[in-house]
Amino acid sequence: FFRTCCVLPPMAVNKSAYPFFFVWSCIAFVIALPVYGKLLCNVPTKGIGVPGGVWGYDTSRGRWSTSATIVFYAILTLMAAVGFPIAPRPVKYLGYAAMLVWLGWNILAKPVSHPGPARKRKITREGKWKEPAACPDLDTWRCVVAQESHNITHAANPGDVTLTGEPAGRQIWTQAPSAGPEAATMAQARAFLGVTDFTFDPRQNINSADLPFRVGQVAKWLAAGGALPDEAAPVTPTDAARKAIAFYRMLLCEDGHWGGDYGGPHFLGPAMLVAWHILGRPEAMLTPAHAKAMGHYWRMHQQADGGWGTHIESPSTMFGSVLCYIGLRLSGVQADDPAAVEGRRFIQENGGATYTSSWAKLWLCVLGVMEWEGHNSVPVELWLLPKWFPFHPTRLWCHCRMVYLPMGYLHCSRFVYPQAESDPLIKSLREELYTQPYHTIPWSRTRHLLANMDAYSPIPKLMKLLQEGLAIYELPLFSAMREPIRKLGLQYCMDYINVEDIQTNFVDIGPVNKIMNMLCVWHDGGRKITPGVTRHFLRIPDYLWLAEDGMKMQGYNGSSLWDTALAMQGICETGLAPEFPEVTTKVWSYLERTQILSTEVSQATEAFVYEQPALRGKYNRHVSQGGWPFSSSAHGWPIGDCTSEGMKSVLRLLQVAHVQEGIADGTLQAIGPDRLQKAVHLLLCLQNPDGGWPSYENNRGYLWYEQLNPSDVFGDIMIDYSYVECSSACMQALCAFRRMYPDHRKEEIDDAVKLGSQFIQSIQRPDGSWYGSWACCFTYAAWFGVEGLMAAGEGPNSESVRKAVHFLLQKQNDNGGWGEDFRSCYDKDYSPGGMKEYGTGGSGVVTTAWALLALMIGECKDVRAVKRGVEYLMREQQPTGDWPQQGISGVFNRSCGITYTAYRNLFPIWALGRYTTTYMKTVGSTVWGVAAPAVQEKDEDIVGKTE
Repeated sequence: FFRTCCVLPPMAVNKSAYPFFFVWSCIAFVIALPVYGKLLCNVPTKGIGVPGGVWGYDTSRGRWSTSATIVFYAILTLMAAVGFPIAPRPVKYLGYAAMLVWLGWNILAKPVSHPGPARKRKITREGKWKEPAACPDLDTWRCVVAQESHNITHAANPGDVTLTGEPAGRQIWTQAPSAGPEAATMAQARAFLGVTDFTFDPRQNINSADLPFRVGQVAKWLAAGGALPDEAAPVTPTDAARKAIAFYRMLLCEDGHWGGDYGGPHFLGPAMLVAWHILGRPEAMLTPAHAKAMGHYWRMHQQADGGWGTHIESPSTMFGSVLCYIGLRLSGVQADDPAAVEGRRFIQENGGATYTSSWAKLWLCVLGVMEWEGHNSVPVELWLLPKWFPFHPTRLWCHCRMVYLPMGYLHCSRFVYPQAESDPLIKSLREELYTQPYHTIPWSRTRHLLANMDAYSPIPKLMKLLQEGLAIYELPLFSAMREPIRKLGLQYCMDYINVEDIQTNFVDIGPVNKIMNMLCVWHDGGRKITPGVTRHFLRIPDYLWLAEDGMKMQGYNGSSLWDTALAMQGICETGLAPEFPEVTTKVWSYLERTQILSTEVSQATEAFVYEQPALRGKYNRHVSQGGWPFSSSAHGWPIGDCTSEGMKSVLRLLQVAHVQEGIADGTLQAIGPDRLQKAVHLLLCLQNPDGGWPSYENNRGYLWYEQLNPSDVFGDIMIDYSYVECSSACMQALCAFRRMYPDHRKEEIDDAVKLGSQFIQSIQRPDGSWYGSWACCFTYAAWFGVEGLMAAGEGPNSESVRKAVHFLLQKQNDNGGWGEDFRSCYDKDYSPGGMKEYGTGGSGVVTTAWALLALMIGECKDVRAVKRGVEYLMREQQPTGDWPQQGISGVFNRSCGITYTAYRNLFPIWALGRYTTTYMKTVGSTVWGVAAPAVQEKDEDIVGKTE
């Protein structure tokens, strides 16, 4: 072959030797797999997760070493070279065709992380809500944080089991007595915020405004002798920013983080009440007051058709409705209550609970109101495959992996509530949820039933075929073969679950696996309240949040680090940080305590033991030490963009005089270069081969994994893709670090940033936009996209930057603002009505701030457009300095909205600050109201290139 390519004369070859070479090449391949996949896997251990760091398969990166790759390709090339000539003609032609397809795919296929075009099947239904239900007394609840939260948790659960990990960033709601603000101070806070009571009217806005938290924080501020902001209308953007910071500092918690509502999804809280009911309704886990407040939440969010959405702004779905109905009933609401009657009607009119999604069916099976034959198999045996196998659970995105880990354990244990047959509530639910008698339902025929309203990601045909095969595998006929292997798989899963609990101080990566893990630990411990179960109980309050719409289970244990790091950067960019020394010093202390496994408290936990490279390799974890989390250090999972925003905030604060003085005199703990270098190491290791950055871990899988997505309701959940948001944040952080420490790993950082820039440009759409995966949506992604390219040195005249600027200018509304809602994320297309439901004139303050930040960093020449956007933010600012709560801002897994109440403060502050300190100087105007002449780009300058 090679001689032919080089136009050399043919060489005499004895073709009779070909079978000999083919057999030996096959033997070599069979030997090479265990050598590189087992013996040299994660060797040396210090190289785990480091590009080129191990000799064989790297479980942290999900990739083979370079030497292993060369050996495998050499063997396969030899097999092809000697195998094709002696193969039958059909096999030979098929082999050549396969090689051509493989080469074409590698050369022409779009990147695995490309989010794809707009969906053809768009969401058309809209939610409509009922009159508000009577508001319970929410004044008895208060939010406590950090060490006080630990003290209250321990007081409510006396015993030898205690919380571990850093208390900073923890936020819980309690009814425990307090020596806090007096009634007069609370009344003053209410008057200032214009709150007479906590009445919530979902018809006006289904998004709660976080009023109980904000009233409580303002009351604490007043009780400590703080002054309220002047309510006079600001004249300039700087005045508006100063007033906004003066308001927002009142919400800063004692430990230096900004708290807030991170609710939104409806399918989380019901799972918690299912577990609570199964465990005997222990007050150590939830009190009746918690259950009542959660029941009120479901009443408030019930829609006019009787159903509930997957999240607060979603139209009714069977996924949301079935679970919320169960939550409502478990919270104490009777079957003849009007809310239950209406919910039951919606469920039955849409076919009954057999038409809900697979995640909901799991909880029905666990509770005993559905038979396991109605749920598709989740075999734990897959965990026993070699980790280098093309499909292995350890290659999944970590959230997907850590959900299906306990889900598989529950399924393969055939876990069912022990008192299901004797519990009258369960008997009643079996009658309420279905359209035919429970005992007559042919469960095995219902496994693939799904309401059309739930089908965001219908099960692919390949997955359905595999599920049918697994259904046969689950038959009693194969039990003798299956059970010994299954027993080993269950042991593996339980060990992995226990380690996840330890590594996260029993917080766990998220609320779904948190509840499942707790049930698994209870089941494994003989269905008793063991110390492990108690440690889970202590962390339940971490996920609960109270707002005027009731108590909800959040999508994480808060977003404290993320919100705080972004807010601090925005405040610093206003140039007003020196005017608020108590803010900068408190936030510094919080950031210092929150860097993962970097403090004496966090290093004293069991979690630190599992940071050893060998144990990280065994339990499939990326390096954690030195990263920053989304929420709290105790959570234990570092994230690329959170590490980046945490480090950027630290580097900004190092320029603030009060922080410098505090570090110098010892009143503030330093974050030395060694700690920052650990963060840089984490970021460099996280970069994917496509040049982008993922969320938690390197992408370990393949695009075809999505053909095995079993979730029904979520999109693109199988692997950790590279994202424009994560990539931009990591690039910005590396560039900021490089400016302060120019000699540390300079070439590696330069190469990483260059590759990151190429990745961001590669996934930009032809119209100049980027799809946002973690917020709503194109304005958010545009901010990150332009920010990342500018940090990488692309400049305002870069074609990618100019196209992005042009895209944003085309989306500006008549009132000067920009607006999107969660439909943009769901449809992968800019929502045509903008924020018509919950904004003003289709615009929203958060999306407007994102667009402005992108335009200003991209040095937009249309000064009037930018000024109009700033004027919109100033008009929307309230006399208190706050902004109104509008639509939902966040999203995950393409289809589910999530709440960030802090966004309405931190992003407008940042945009106003950038306008004054950066943009006005860039365009040559220094006085507000006297704008430089607008330099309008001609459409053909950009549109021609776009086309």
